[in-house]
Amino acid sequence: MSSSAVRAGVLERRPGLVGAPLRQALAEAYDGWLQTLLEPRDNVALVAVGGLGRREPAPYSDLDLVLLYEGKVAGLSDLADAVWYPIWDSGISLDHSVRTPDQALAVAKDDLKALLGLLDIRHIAGDAGLTARVRGSVLDTWRATAAKRLPEMRSLSRERWAIAGEAAFLLEPNLKESRGGLRDAQALHALAAAQLVDYPVWVREAYPVLLDVRGELHRLTGRSEDVLRQQEHDGVAAALGYEDGAADDNPGGYEQQARDVLLRRVNEAARSIAHALDVAWRRIGSTESRAPKRRLFGASRTPGERVGLAKDVVSQDGEVVLARDADPWADPGLVLRVARAAAENDLPIAPFALERLAAESAPLPTPWPASAQDDLLAVLGTGQPAIAVLEALDQAGLLVALIPEWDAVRCRAQHNPVHRFTVDRHLLETAAAAADHDGDVSRRDLLILGALLHDIGKGFPSPDHSIIGAEHTEIIAKRMGYDGDDLALIVGLTRHHLLLPNTATRRDLDDPMTIEIVRECVGDSAELLELLVPLAKADARASGPAAWSDWKARLIADLAGRARAAIGGTRPAGVSALDDERRALAGAGELAVVIHDSEVVVAAPDAAGILYRTAGVLALHALDIREASIRTHGDMAVNRFVVHPRFGQMPDPMLVRSDLARAMKGELGLAEKLAEKERTYSRRPAGAPHRRPTVLWFDDSADATVVEFRGEDEIGLLYRTTAALERTGLDVRSAHVSSTAGIVVGTFYITRADGSLIPPEDRSGVETELRTAWPA
Repeated sequence: MSSSAVRAGVLERRPGLVGAPLRQALAEAYDGWLQTLLEPRDNVALVAVGGLGRREPAPYSDLDLVLLYEGKVAGLSDLADAVWYPIWDSGISLDHSVRTPDQALAVAKDDLKALLGLLDIRHIAGDAGLTARVRGSVLDTWRATAAKRLPEMRSLSRERWAIAGEAAFLLEPNLKESRGGLRDAQALHALAAAQLVDYPVWVREAYPVLLDVRGELHRLTGRSEDVLRQQEHDGVAAALGYEDGAADDNPGGYEQQARDVLLRRVNEAARSIAHALDVAWRRIGSTESRAPKRRLFGASRTPGERVGLAKDVVSQDGEVVLARDADPWADPGLVLRVARAAAENDLPIAPFALERLAAESAPLPTPWPASAQDDLLAVLGTGQPAIAVLEALDQAGLLVALIPEWDAVRCRAQHNPVHRFTVDRHLLETAAAAADHDGDVSRRDLLILGALLHDIGKGFPSPDHSIIGAEHTEIIAKRMGYDGDDLALIVGLTRHHLLLPNTATRRDLDDPMTIEIVRECVGDSAELLELLVPLAKADARASGPAAWSDWKARLIADLAGRARAAIGGTRPAGVSALDDERRALAGAGELAVVIHDSEVVVAAPDAAGILYRTAGVLALHALDIREASIRTHGDMAVNRFVVHPRFGQMPDPMLVRSDLARAMKGELGLAEKLAEKERTYSRRPAGAPHRRPTVLWFDDSADATVVEFRGEDEIGLLYRTTAALERTGLDVRSAHVSSTAGIVVGTFYITRADGSLIPPEDRSGVETELRTAWPA
């Protein structure tokens, strides 16, 4: 029998085993087989470390084995080969060594990773006494040297996290190496073994969740795999028995797919482990130093001294704790007072204080008293410190107690590559970004509360999270004590938080109907419009670096300015249908190209194909087009493009003019050159299929029909789409393109050649032609 046969015996003959029973069966099967490989000898022992040492092997994990010996052992090399060769022959990866006790200890003293691995040493065969002596010596060594080796241990963890990211927020977490993964739980176990901290009960509950998922990931992929890739989510979820809308995993009653249940369980487990490790390092740090470490209210404090922060809230040893006579049940506002004290002083809340608040706190009355409302706003107003405080409340179950709807978004993954966080963490990050807004707004309090709630609808089934989110925001805000105009503003922020970014990047700002759309949505409320601008910025920055740019900021500011002027009945300054530069270029009567900052202005004799050929030439020069506006002046077309240089540098305008002149004459070979450039620089992985684009129609412009497409971004996409529209005989009045995380949204204002709108019965042919812009 081989080790692969041992594994197959468990996986194939007992296919119903999942989770802990599967790990136990694999460990027992491996143990039994390995015991047959070692010839009985005195002073020789075969031990397991790693996963097998902890009795938690995954189906396709390596075997980590050490052959221990003491004194002179005849035929030691043959003895070792008799163990190693059958494992190698079976094709299972093996990490092995042959050591004396002194050698094992020497390696442990020199190599921290080896030492941590030896903490999991478990006897398999041979001299059990030898194993016990080595195990005891390793543990003694660790306890004696742990304090000195902690900096190295933390450094190793940070190196892992820098590479593997944070499992609590990733769509494809590394179950082993990411922050909050299995390695971190094992690090906690090592710290507990050194008698530095306790091993928290919530980690004992979270750790098996990740082990279960990893085990089914191995079984599904048939290999040693630690990254839970998106294509494996459904299979792993099914293997673990998760079902769509599983009630046990969404107590709020909302529906979700099994893959989302799986990710929520993984995210929750990883967050619990990461939080426990943070608490452990903080506790270790507080006991290492006896010198004062923090100044409160300008005064240095000695260790153990209790300093009052608020009613029944004090600080001690760098943590926020409850006063000795505090009574959470008689004081429903205590939770938010504790949170406020922690956030305003940038201190963590002590674990025991959180446990007591979770077990003993009374619910706040409805509506909340003004003091509770003020405390929550004060927490949010601290910006970044609020995130850690609210995360700590969330871990203790206190945030859901305050806002029951929070459970619907808690640890909820966002299947959108632009988002780097789960929905709940995104809301906290957005509120922090809104609090740090450096501009003046009349109602900063409503801005940060609106930021906290703007995506709450993503936890509930609806085709539009903004609409259902506004309904839940109204319920939450009323519970908090808001009414009247303040309530309307908070609800409006959730309902319209995408209004400005979507409209600014997809619609023609020179079209009066665009401004009218915004005006109708905000209901002539200049105050709501004022708050939507910083909310859009905070939302984008909290999403990820790809979601915000100077270009988007300028568009949103321009749109908001025009809408504000419309609400006030004035004309915005600086808005002109045709600026002086365009008039001058048109008056010259010849091909011209002007480049400055992120704009390219092209003047050329008005002729068929000028737009798509210009778009193609700009793509050849590595310019991603974000906006295109088309104007005619006499017999000249003057087109303005907002561009982003793909490689960071704008091209020489004379070279662009030369290529455009050749393209207009049909001498450039534009289609062939673009195809070659796309093959060379495509952002799509080799062999990846193209997703079918979406085409939508809108009739909300008085002068043109609006057609919008969404699909995968590619070099030369505007060239192909405008060429497709020209083949249908349509005129393009303006084009607006936004691209985020590989997805492009293009909006065209189009008319027939005679200037009339496109009737519904003629649109199917346009859709068919547009879809040819994407490769099959």
